[in-house]
Amino acid sequence: MNINIRHIAHFDLDSFFVSVEILNNPALRGKPVLVGGYERGVVAACSYEARKFGIHSAMPMKRAMQLCPHAIVTNASRSQYSKYSRWVTEIIAEKVPLFEKASIDEFYIDFTGMDKFFGASKYAKELREFIKKETGLPISGGLSSARFISKIATNEAKPNGFLEVPHGKEKEFLWPLGIEKINGVGKQTEQNLKSFGLYTIEDIAKTPIELMERYAGKWGEALWHKAHGIGSAEITTDWEQKSMSHENTFDTDYTDIIFLHKELVRLTEKTAYSLREDEKLTGCVTVKIRYSDFETTSRQETVDYTALDDVLIAKVKDLFNKSYQKGRPVRLLGVRFSHMIPFTMQMSLFDNNAEKLNLYKAVDDIKDRFGSKSVSKAVVVKKADKK
Repeated sequence: MNINIRHIAHFDLDSFFVSVEILNNPALRGKPVLVGGYERGVVAACSYEARKFGIHSAMPMKRAMQLCPHAIVTNASRSQYSKYSRWVTEIIAEKVPLFEKASIDEFYIDFTGMDKFFGASKYAKELREFIKKETGLPISGGLSSARFISKIATNEAKPNGFLEVPHGKEKEFLWPLGIEKINGVGKQTEQNLKSFGLYTIEDIAKTPIELMERYAGKWGEALWHKAHGIGSAEITTDWEQKSMSHENTFDTDYTDIIFLHKELVRLTEKTAYSLREDEKLTGCVTVKIRYSDFETTSRQETVDYTALDDVLIAKVKDLFNKSYQKGRPVRLLGVRFSHMIPFTMQMSLFDNNAEKLNLYKAVDDIKDRFGSKSVSKAVVVKKADKK
């Protein structure tokens, strides 16, 4: 066996938000379903039946309803999305030694070495079938020697399919595909490359690397390597291990609940700002309390993946209120976010979350330009006015 051969799988839950809605309301099966905000909102996800009408994610809901007036709009199960995502994550974590959660509904799994015992292909297929059986969610998958090839294979296998690209067959699989199949090639890059006569991945592969750098700048070299089937096989676990936190040790111990709540708001705002700056969502919140005698307690709870201040502040206050022993002087408070995943557009498209996120980003921009103290929550301002 060649120890240099890697077996990297990519799993993607098909139309994840729609699939969860159908599980909770089977009457939606086989119908054009749109998940997202009503009227002025946008489409966060749509069923395959809705896609036949030209509807796609991020399309204004008003436009989608014009294309398909009889579509069913819902987000009734939005509180279940994080639950099902964690369920799939737990299954994968129990079955494989190394995986990466790339988003709420997307995973990379390293099956390298498993071919000694089970066969990487067989094990990947069995894991996919197990996830489908346990959760009831449709899931597509791809298996190859590189991350990007497996992702393309997954997209080609949809809906609810599995496609393996055997070692040595990478070019045979990639070359007939259009350049837009490469993840990261957006409309502008696609049009630019087509203006130079590059329509397929084979066209890129047969273009000298120097020309590709001229056509696509720094990304030209990466595109050329991908066209030749060369890509990363690394799986990172930063999403699981990484956390963000801020804490403050007071000069004086405090028992004033109003002051302590104000400090929690400040710490949460500061940590949420870092979260958005790093384009992450958190799925777990921890509040740390250290009393004057140095006794330290912490309490954590999972939350629906978010980066919104108001949601996180409410959870932080709730955790504090559940943990704090009234009357005991507090020396230190801390707030930590963990179980982080990359930000996905769909997670901001429900109800007024998109507007909230834009508001918070606008506030972030102001803080970047004029300093972190230029904008504060009302509760902080009110406290300052009392002094």
